[in-house]
Amino acid sequence: MKALDIHQILRKLPHRYPFLLVDRVLEIEAGKRIRALKNVTMNEPFFGGHFPNRPVMPGVLMLEALAQAAAVLSFETLGEEPDENTIYYFAAADGVRFKRPVEPGDQLQLDVTLDRMKVGIFKFTAAASVNGEVAVEAQLTCTRRKIV
Repeated sequence: MKALDIHQILRKLPHRYPFLLVDRVLEIEAGKRIRALKNVTMNEPFFGGHFPNRPVMPGVLMLEALAQAAAVLSFETLGEEPDENTIYYFAAADGVRFKRPVEPGDQLQLDVTLDRMKVGIFKFTAAASVNGEVAVEAQLTCTRRKIV
């Protein structure tokens, strides 16, 4: 198993601030699983409005963080890095369950397992947790496309 730092993540994902939601990859096994981190800070731009008196990370962004970790796993599994002709889409989220709020100061652990892949379609089981407590879990579908 290997780890990836932010520079290696930036080569695998096209996202940039403020939408890059993976800070570090702790473990990655190509074709199997990834464990990554998202450090949640008060400086996140969404906290100004979600919610001003009780800042909570939006659930859709927790799902996006999981999808970004899944993208890193996909590209690692394929042994490639995306280029300007590669788009990786978050296609579906099934069985989504939010179990606890995520607040500034939390460290979101992203655990994603590749269930299957076929013809550029990837299916994953994913969960994000804080201190061992699950915050969200879901089945994710992502797709990789080459544009011409």
